[in-house]
Amino acid sequence: MEPMKNQLWTDKPRNFFGLAINFTRYIITSEKFITRKGFFNIHEDEIMLYRITDKKLSLPLTQRIFKCGTITMHAKDSDTPTKVLKSIRNPRAVLEILDDAIQKSRQANYVQGRDMVGALNYDPCGDEDECEFE
Repeated sequence: MEPMKNQLWTDKPRNFFGLAINFTRYIITSEKFITRKGFFNIHEDEIMLYRITDKKLSLPLTQRIFKCGTITMHAKDSDTPTKVLKSIRNPRAVLEILDDAIQKSRQANYVQGRDMVGALNYDPCGDEDECEFE
């Protein structure tokens, strides 16, 4: 299989002993996150990077022993709102690659985050009393 255009990172999830013996591959390009599964019949799931809204890193003891971790991503995607990258090598480095690629993709597509709109207990003035707008 030839490398994809603008491929930034690719790897397979690891099993309990840190070995990559399975038929799933994760791929990060400059525009998409791709999950490729299968041996005879291959299925691909793509998420545009600018649609990813949140990421979380989990480092359970059994995965840390083999320098692995799990990244959970949430996206504004209709068929895959949550994507879990289970037991991948060097998860902090992958998270940095993903962060950089997401920022560049958002800038290229003119997408800005609106994290605080509608947030609970949001106070635009930064104090307890009511805001006075001029």
